[in-house]
Amino acid sequence: MLEVKQVSKLYENDRGVHGIDFSMQRGEIVGFLGPNGAGKTTTMRMITGYLNPTHGQIIVDGHSMADNPKKARRKIGYLPETPPLYPEMTVQSYLRFIANLRDVPAREQKLAVSEAIAKLGLQGREKQIIRSLSKGYKQRVGLAQAILHKPDLLVLDEPTSGLDPKQIIEIRQLIHELGENHTVLLSTHILPEINAICNRVLIINQGRVVLDERPENLGRTMGETFEVSLEVKGPRERVLSELRSLPVVGEVKLLDAAPAEEQLQLHAASDTSAALAAEAPEIAEAEEESAEPTRANSATPASSASESVKLLVTSADRTDIREAVFFQLAKAGYPILEMKKESLSLEDIFLKLTTDEEGAETDA
Repeated sequence: MLEVKQVSKLYENDRGVHGIDFSMQRGEIVGFLGPNGAGKTTTMRMITGYLNPTHGQIIVDGHSMADNPKKARRKIGYLPETPPLYPEMTVQSYLRFIANLRDVPAREQKLAVSEAIAKLGLQGREKQIIRSLSKGYKQRVGLAQAILHKPDLLVLDEPTSGLDPKQIIEIRQLIHELGENHTVLLSTHILPEINAICNRVLIINQGRVVLDERPENLGRTMGETFEVSLEVKGPRERVLSELRSLPVVGEVKLLDAAPAEEQLQLHAASDTSAALAAEAPEIAEAEEESAEPTRANSATPASSASESVKLLVTSADRTDIREAVFFQLAKAGYPILEMKKESLSLEDIFLKLTTDEEGAETDA
């Protein structure tokens, strides 16, 4: 549906974008991420025909943006970061004006405008002057003009900016529905939004694509090891021994180890008892005899099966170890109270790919 072939836009001081290369299939919703100044807006403006690339080629549904710009633009709906609104017009008159610009047939304009108003929740505001709308409703009108002519490719720059939580959920649902029959390129700074609606992530930094991957494959792409956090019911040392005996397990770390001060207190108490036994055997024997009933009446020792331990288990070769861990502990009779796969979040990956290491060293 969209092909961006080695596209560059060069400005002074080597700014702009350099050799951007990716393609999108019909029905894909692609999240387009990058820090401020990375080249996102420049790339989207070239895709939509507002800017001409210095080098490279952009093809929309078989139409070259350079050779057939009018046909290519008809396939695109674009919502820039600042919606292109005429504040003195009413919502309805503005959308009819856009329908004329988009060459929507006259007999279909009324229905197209009504459908866009209904989808964006603008009922009851058709006669309202755009200037008097809240920022959230202006954003809705901007999105309505983008989908009015039912484009094959939808390019959205911060579509949920300024919306309240309920409106954000509604717009996300709309984008998800549009993705069933359209191709959507979505630029946003709200990273959870990418996880919620996108089936592919494209990250740009300093004018170059640094990641193009499906969300579920991000960890593997970043060379992430496979880790699970566990809470297991059973004696700590025995649970550790069982896990470390597995060939697929590379490392096991305790997550609930006793603080150093507590361990020192335990060692100090042990040393005091030993010294007392050496200096006054009769007193030590008397204390031990008086402690016998207490020990006999206690429910279970400290290392009994009622104790639980929290651990972080890392695989030896990045493979999924959850099944092996489950069967090993089940065989030993130690129930798993909780198991959770640990992975890099999209925020972690974004920061890792877009942080300027040289600048960070200079700041340090």
